[in-house]
Amino acid sequence: MDVKSNHKCFGGEVRYYSHQANSTKCEMNFSIFIPPQAEKSKCPALFYLAGLTCTEDNFTTKAGAYQLAAELGMILIAPDTSPRGNAVPDEEGWDFAKGAGFYVDATEAPWDINYNMYSYISDELYNLILDNFEVDAKRVGIFGHSMGGHGALTIYLKNKERFRSVSAFAPIVNPMNCPWGHKALGNYIGDDRKDWANYDACDLVRKDQYASENPEILIDQGLSDPFLESQLMPENFEKACADVHQKVNIRRHEGYDHGYFFISTFVDDHLKHHAAIL
Repeated sequence: MDVKSNHKCFGGEVRYYSHQANSTKCEMNFSIFIPPQAEKSKCPALFYLAGLTCTEDNFTTKAGAYQLAAELGMILIAPDTSPRGNAVPDEEGWDFAKGAGFYVDATEAPWDINYNMYSYISDELYNLILDNFEVDAKRVGIFGHSMGGHGALTIYLKNKERFRSVSAFAPIVNPMNCPWGHKALGNYIGDDRKDWANYDACDLVRKDQYASENPEILIDQGLSDPFLESQLMPENFEKACADVHQKVNIRRHEGYDHGYFFISTFVDDHLKHHAAIL
């Protein structure tokens, strides 16, 4: 790994790294906040997955999470949302390809060589973080926003032995039934909707035979979010959780939209949610 830069923050330190990722076969970037407690002992950790168009820097500069993370002794990891580099295929627009890896493993050309964000987050980056930083492997959680909320929910539901807690801000919970999901899943994975179900949180939670034993899932949703009805549809996930007795707390907030002011308002609640479980 190559360190891009680092700076002190609330007694801890934020570092930026670039590395050659095996699963994406290209350059990948991530930022990591290391609290002061990590100098003496292993700490719990949270992976944060960002949404469409974002990089490893959005959460660091906009979420306002590090003061409480320092108090809680919590490591925060924020990876980029897609592979990068001149050799990585791309297309015009903001909701597909670079900046929009959708946290799936692509099977369709030309995306299948580089766009393997599911394996990258759940396996390669996970192991890289545990091998190089003072993380307690028994206390790792995951959360995210929008496309990253989709990634957090699906990765958690398929990897509960690694990620012990999950939460999300305005997540895409049912990509099989929304335009963003149709575009991403159709292009990355192909036309077979049976394959899409592997990356749909509503479908995955319904198939979880241990759902009633899982910790509570926290979701915050702004009611002034322009994507609420067409893309996000939290009521679908709420219904799926009820069907299998998965505990979920979907908090709906008047006046909040889809942006980082919304995230920064409620991020402390999410850190406390994970800290209580981990």
